[in-house]
Amino acid sequence: MVSDTQGDQTRHKVTSEFSTSSGALFFLKGVAMGLGDSVPGISGGTVAVITNIYSRLIFAIRAIDWTACKLLLGGHLFAFWQRVDGAFLLLLGLGILTGLLSSASTVLFLLDNYFEALMAFFIGLVMASVYLLKGEYYFLDWNNIVSLVVGFLLAFLLSNLGPRTVDVTFAYVFFSGMVAICAMILPGLSGAFILLLLGVYQHMLTALVGMQLLIILDFAVGCIIGLLAFSRLLAWVLRYYYQLTYGFISGILLGSIFILWPWQRVLSSYVGREGREHPLQTTNVLPLNYLEITGNEPMLAFAALSFMAGVTVVFLLRRASYYHALRK
Repeated sequence: MVSDTQGDQTRHKVTSEFSTSSGALFFLKGVAMGLGDSVPGISGGTVAVITNIYSRLIFAIRAIDWTACKLLLGGHLFAFWQRVDGAFLLLLGLGILTGLLSSASTVLFLLDNYFEALMAFFIGLVMASVYLLKGEYYFLDWNNIVSLVVGFLLAFLLSNLGPRTVDVTFAYVFFSGMVAICAMILPGLSGAFILLLLGVYQHMLTALVGMQLLIILDFAVGCIIGLLAFSRLLAWVLRYYYQLTYGFISGILLGSIFILWPWQRVLSSYVGREGREHPLQTTNVLPLNYLEITGNEPMLAFAALSFMAGVTVVFLLRRASYYHALRK
């Protein structure tokens, strides 16, 4: 059984581990998070859980508070750097940026040409992660079971919501930034998917392409405030409700399978900025009926291999993290 004191242990370890940690490993984990954030239905938070850095990331962001700001403004740079686990955040951030910039064209190609196999790969990642997370909480405890079910139902309900049409104001863009960034750091939820649900996805794409700086700045400020506020909440629940939190995360990951389901029927679509048609609303279908309903092959064998590849990647990443910890 896992003790709830693990939350405290994680909080105190975040600033002391980096001296013997491999910067390259954190950078690569950041790249993986960037790759995850570039895919609809996947979040960087999911990848952080898979690569075993989620708690450390939350506590590092949580440490960026008024005390840290006073240290920075007072010229105490080293103390500030240690308090916010600066080396970890810097390398992870550089990796995320690298992953986002380098993956866009590849991911779009895979989504357009190998959608079923790609989604099966992601489901493999998720299922293996849920299996490994069982070591973070005692499953036979009723409180943890309820927490898991609540997380599952939340993800399931979100997967069945349709996109909204709204009057996009500066206040709404700010609010959307706060909500989307929370989704990005919460495992199982995609920030891009949330923006689509809020009805601002296309609006933000247009703003980025047209370099509409006021809208971009408005959204970015919302993201920053949402990230700092939500990370404090997550740090608090990880500290005092460690097992319940990971039960909830496991439920969200399981529920996200509905979003990642490889065999989907497109109900409605939208035309992107490049003039191509993209799915907007979909419904899941059984692979046995997929060919009849959509006219596309279900690619079951390819999907099965991709699923196994996803499972293998998670176990290899966890083993690499385990051996890395042993060398400290």
